[in-house]
Amino acid sequence: MENDSVSGLRGKYMKVNLKKANLQTSTILLGETRSVCPVCLDRIDAQYMARGGRVFLEKTCPNHGHFSVAVWDSPSGFLKWKKRVEDEPEFAGNCPNDCGLCESHLQTTCCVLLELTARCNLNCPTCFASSGGESSDPGIDEISGWYDMLVEKGGGFNIQLSGGEPTMRDDLPEIIQLGREKGFTFFQLNTNGLRIASEDGYIEKLAQAGLSTVFLQFDGFSEKSGIALRGRNVAAEKRRAVERCAAANVGVVLVPTVMRGANDDELGEILRFAVDNMPIVRGVHFQPISLFGRYSAGSDARITLPELFRLIEEQSGGDLKASDFLPSNAEHPLCGFHADYRVKDGEWKLLKSGGDDCCCGVSSDTARTVVARKWTVPVKAVTTPKARIYDTSSLDQFLEELRNTTLAISGMAFQDAYALDLNRLRRCYIHIVSKEGSLVPFCSYNLTSDSGKALHRRK
Repeated sequence: MENDSVSGLRGKYMKVNLKKANLQTSTILLGETRSVCPVCLDRIDAQYMARGGRVFLEKTCPNHGHFSVAVWDSPSGFLKWKKRVEDEPEFAGNCPNDCGLCESHLQTTCCVLLELTARCNLNCPTCFASSGGESSDPGIDEISGWYDMLVEKGGGFNIQLSGGEPTMRDDLPEIIQLGREKGFTFFQLNTNGLRIASEDGYIEKLAQAGLSTVFLQFDGFSEKSGIALRGRNVAAEKRRAVERCAAANVGVVLVPTVMRGANDDELGEILRFAVDNMPIVRGVHFQPISLFGRYSAGSDARITLPELFRLIEEQSGGDLKASDFLPSNAEHPLCGFHADYRVKDGEWKLLKSGGDDCCCGVSSDTARTVVARKWTVPVKAVTTPKARIYDTSSLDQFLEELRNTTLAISGMAFQDAYALDLNRLRRCYIHIVSKEGSLVPFCSYNLTSDSGKALHRRK
C-alpha cells in the first residue's frame, strides 16, 4: 500500500503497518466512527476492525450486546479505497435522528426520490420499503408542494419517481408533466416494469409526458432468483419491459439486487443481456442486499463490494476487471463504485473508472448533469450498435457512435442498521422527501431495526 498511516474521524485512525502485521491472526483497529444498535437504533460508537484477513464494522450496545458485520475483504484494500475521503469534522446534532438535512451533512442534494405510493403489484421478500397493501397516496396538490419546496432549495435536482410501485398511479404522466412545468428536467422511474410490460402504449405515454429513463429492477433470469428476490419468476416480464422501452426510445438502467445464493451466479448473464440491448440499456447498477424493511434474513446473504467485483470479473470471462472499479468523489468511497466501458463487436474497453466524471461526480451539481447524460438515450436508437453504420469523418457522428456504444457499470452499497457508518451517511446526496416535506438521506430514511421498526419512514 502507498501509505500505512491513514487519518479518519477526528484524526483517531491509529497508525498501522499492515506489511508487518499477521492479518490472519491479528486483530487491528483500522478506524472509528459512529453507528446505531440494530435492535434499538440508539447511536453508539463503532470501529472498523481487521481480523482473519477481512474487515468488520463492530459495535457494542450497552443494552443489546455486540454486533459485527463484514464490510470488506482485504484490510490493505479497504484502507486504500477509504483513504480517498478527507478527514471528517466533528459531529454536531443528533445524526441520524435529526436527519432532515441536519447541520452535520457534508453534501448537497443530487437526486431526490418522491415516494408516490406505498402500493405495489409485487410482494418482494426483500422490499426495503415494506410496500404493499392498501394505503392512501399523496395527492397531486401535495406533490406540487414537494416540487415547490425543491425549487426553493435550489431546484434542478434529478427526480426519481419511486414507491412502492409508482406505476400503480394512473396519474403518473400528469405528475411528470407537473414537474416539467415546475422546471425539473430529469425524471427517472424506479419500477419493477410489470405495467410497462403488460400495457400497450403505457411507456409511450410516460415518454410523451417527459420521462427521461427507466431504472428497472432486474435481478436475473432463473426461477431461483425470481422467487428469492421477488416472490415469483418475473424474468419474462422484465425482458418485455426492455423491449417496450426500446420501441419508445426510452433509456433503461438494469438494477440487480445481488444476494448470495439467489442470483450471485447470474451477474455475467445480466451483463451480456445489457450489451445485447445497447444502446437502449444505458448501464447496469448493482445493489448488494441490505437488511431494510421487509428483509431481515440475516447476514449470510450479504455480498461485499470486493466480492461483487470478483464475481463480475469471473463471470464476464475477464472482460471486466475487479481493478476497473473505483469510487466517485461525491459520495463516501465505501458507498459505491463506477466504471464506463465502450463495448463494440463483443470487445470491452475501459474508458473511465470512478473519479470526477462518474455517474455522480465531485459535486451534486455536476452529478445531475452527468447522470442525465449517461442514463438517457442520446439519439433515436437501434437495439444493437452493430446495426448502425457511422461516418466517423464527422465529429458529431463519431460522438453519437461513442455514446451509443458506452455502457456504465456501477453499484451502491446501501447501509442498514448493522453496516451504518454515520460518516458515510453525512456524504449521502440521494435524498427522499419525507411525509413532513423535508429531505432525508436515503439510508437514514429507510433504516429499520431487527424488529422492523423504522427510524424515519412513516406509512
